[in-house]
Amino acid sequence: MLKIATIGVYGFDADSYLQRLQQAGVRLVLDVRQRRGVRGPDYAWANSLRLQAALAEAGIAYEHHRELAPTTELRHLQYAEDDRRGVGKRSRQELAAEYTRRYTSEILDPADLDPIVARLPGDGTAALFCVERDAAACHRSLVARRLAEQHHVSIEHLGPL
Repeated sequence: MLKIATIGVYGFDADSYLQRLQQAGVRLVLDVRQRRGVRGPDYAWANSLRLQAALAEAGIAYEHHRELAPTTELRHLQYAEDDRRGVGKRSRQELAAEYTRRYTSEILDPADLDPIVARLPGDGTAALFCVERDAAACHRSLVARRLAEQHHVSIEHLGPL
């Protein structure tokens, strides 16, 4: 059975992130961020070029799948719901219902996941990567669920140990 993990940035440093990927047998990171940067010095390691270099050194392949990233408009819709609930991006525990509905209809439904599934490593795991710590608070959980439902991949959400 093919395996997909999900992983975020928050809660990791560069070493613990790579260690967690290696523990899970990740061979391919699928970056589903729109903008491949993270603000602040604590997460500079996750900016695209630094991350790609670290992954390459660890023997982990990298692909950017911008077509699975939420649009700026969708991100702002989620931020407005976060503001309404009084939660920050780093403390969010779930996605807004309207965000989930629109992400699914505008991004996920038109996406062709077959080429991604065809590249999943048979001898390891691929990881959907974004920034939120908790998968349920990130669109990567929606992509993972779709892959499980339509392509029968097993899902594991990776967090800091």
